[in-house]
Amino acid sequence: MTTITEVSTKKELKRFIDFPYKLYENDSLYVPDLRIMQKEVLDRKKNKFFKHAKAAYFIATGEKGDIQGRIAAIVNNNYQKHWHENYGFFGFFECIDNQDTANLLFDKAISWLKDQGMEGVYGPENPSTNDTCGTLIDGFDTPPYVMMVHNKSYYDKLISTYGFEKKMDLFSYKLNISDFSPKFLRIAEKIENRLNKRGITIRPVNFKDLEGETKKLQSIYNKAWEKNWGFIPMDLEEFSELVKELKMVTLKELVFIAEDQGKAVAFIALLPNLNEKLITIRNGKLLPFNFIKLLGFQKKVKSVRVLTLGIIDGYRNSGIDTVMYSKCFKSTNKLGYIEAEASWILENNAMMNRILVNTNAKVYKQYRIYGYSFQK
Repeated sequence: MTTITEVSTKKELKRFIDFPYKLYENDSLYVPDLRIMQKEVLDRKKNKFFKHAKAAYFIATGEKGDIQGRIAAIVNNNYQKHWHENYGFFGFFECIDNQDTANLLFDKAISWLKDQGMEGVYGPENPSTNDTCGTLIDGFDTPPYVMMVHNKSYYDKLISTYGFEKKMDLFSYKLNISDFSPKFLRIAEKIENRLNKRGITIRPVNFKDLEGETKKLQSIYNKAWEKNWGFIPMDLEEFSELVKELKMVTLKELVFIAEDQGKAVAFIALLPNLNEKLITIRNGKLLPFNFIKLLGFQKKVKSVRVLTLGIIDGYRNSGIDTVMYSKCFKSTNKLGYIEAEASWILENNAMMNRILVNTNAKVYKQYRIYGYSFQK
């Protein structure tokens, strides 16, 4: 008999965190999260996300006390305010290939969300679209890039059989940097000349002025994506934490800001693919010696991820995105990177999908976010 228990102690939280390392121990493509990072994300006292959200964590155990699955139920007040929709979320879902166990986990999460006054649920989001999200449904033959998920191929079956329906698919594009379109680069140069004549310039981020740059990036972030499905705005404190983390893991040559007469209107950020190193740390522990593998990883790995590209309304058809991709190509090529991933891209984001195809990038992974209405 399977029992569902809400996590209420440090010991239970440790079991919640530990479960994926056991579940994926024989999956060579799985990239383990660092345990210390998982603790920070799930810590409801330290993670700034929980200033405007709440969550409950549940684990499923078998008759012998062995963990068979886990799930989080999440209420995000910022989502409700932005979209005026009383939907909660499920996240951090991991489960053995057993429909009954999955059903019990979903039942428990939904029951908790109903008690919070929710009318439906989306997921998986870990814990929001500003973090990792989606279930991999296609592209299981390669490891994930940094901050992207890899899951068991049967998850789509477990989720769909319960009654969840597709809400939105997300695409990951891959590009061999040597295949970047020469025509695209020529067009970008002409566009940049036109932009400069209009007073629009594109420059690398200045991490020495972290406070000033953070305010500019946050302003762009909340304006550029406000109408995109699933977007959740971030306050300055929460966004500042994100930028501090970004500074620790990327290079200034991989983040660009566009300004119109000094007004910040767009930015793009790339991350060196930390997962090239994390995939070798199978237990997720940095000590005693694994931290050495991560020292200076930014210049040791051979791939990068386009984490985000945002352009505020009024500038989206100006060609800024083309110039930014061109500048990123030149930087990655100079730094010796070989491959890039652009992820994730909403399936209905026609502009972003079109420009990535024009660079010669191709979709190679697909993720799904599901929805379930309690009014059924």
